Amino acid sequence: MMRIGLVCPYSFDVHGGVQNHVLDLAAELVGLGHEVAVLAPGERTEHLPSYVTTTGRTVPVPYNGSVARVSFGPLVAGRVRRWLADGLFDIVHIHEPATPSVSVLALWAARAPVVATFHTAQSRSWALETTAATFLRAGLAKIEGHIAVSEEARRTMGRYLDAEPALIPNGVRIGEFAGTRGRPRTGRRLAFVGRMDEPRKGLPLLLEAFPAIVRRQPETRLTVVGDGSARSLTKRLPAEVARRIDFRGPLDDRDKAQVLAEADVLVAPNTHGESFGVVLLEAMAAGAAVAASDLPAFRSVLGGGRHGSLFQVGDVDDLARSVGALLDDEVGRRRLVDRARAVASAHDWALLAPRVLDVYAGAEDPSMDVAAG
Repeated sequence: MMRIGLVCPYSFDVHGGVQNHVLDLAAELVGLGHEVAVLAPGERTEHLPSYVTTTGRTVPVPYNGSVARVSFGPLVAGRVRRWLADGLFDIVHIHEPATPSVSVLALWAARAPVVATFHTAQSRSWALETTAATFLRAGLAKIEGHIAVSEEARRTMGRYLDAEPALIPNGVRIGEFAGTRGRPRTGRRLAFVGRMDEPRKGLPLLLEAFPAIVRRQPETRLTVVGDGSARSLTKRLPAEVARRIDFRGPLDDRDKAQVLAEADVLVAPNTHGESFGVVLLEAMAAGAAVAASDLPAFRSVLGGGRHGSLFQVGDVDDLARSVGALLDDEVGRRRLVDRARAVASAHDWALLAPRVLDVYAGAEDPSMDVAAG
């Protein structure tokens, strides 16, 4: 059994891909018999496992086309140091170690071997590379084991850190999604999952394309899942089209799985800044076909279009064409779904967590050769 400290730079008060990754990995490691503690920014704890410690009030910071809620400063640094000292960890696993939040503070203060996971995919960032090359250099040099969640994240990491990471993708609790059955319904159903008021998630593009999709398949409805408010975006839609959109707000995984199981197609119209695509895998596991922007990360998950439909990034007409074609061809869509389920199953946390443990073992004993890839 190992004592493992996981550090997330972003607040658990809001949903996010890195936050979900950290919580899912922690739950899997606990299930394997390890003693796990998690540290992250945030104020609310009632919805979190008992092994999670939050550092208090957060600050919203624009980052990579989104808004990250982070936590830093002398008081937070003191809390981080106490958490590390009390934990007596065998491994400290820091996510996004270059993010100016509790991740950087933990990187500086850690005395146990450090493993870091890199999630971010972005175009060249002078600020990030300059900061990492100077301000963070000593901290980054402490990292004994490196993980990237995708080739895009690996390339971003490589711009400011000379290391070869293990490529371990984001995981999904496959059983939770694959075991959900959709309720009987009429007509076609689309789903969107993501922050509604975050432009890079692409909801305005889907809403702009939705009238054309409804003209092609008149009984189609759209379910929107995620934080934020997008109702103002529907004001330009015809009333009969706007009535076909159901805004559900943020949902827990059980209710999200239900939405995906009832969907014919998950639409992911994201425009940039994606290093992976967990929601694609969740939809694939739940039995929904996927239509997604042709971003490198999404193209990788969908096997270049073999396991889902890809449309041109930011192209409303191509989005409508792609989704409409999937809705028209029920037989082809079911074949696509069957192939996609097998791909999703390979991303089960039950398969990925042991690979993370291999990286931990290599960090504890640097003489071990932990294969990257």
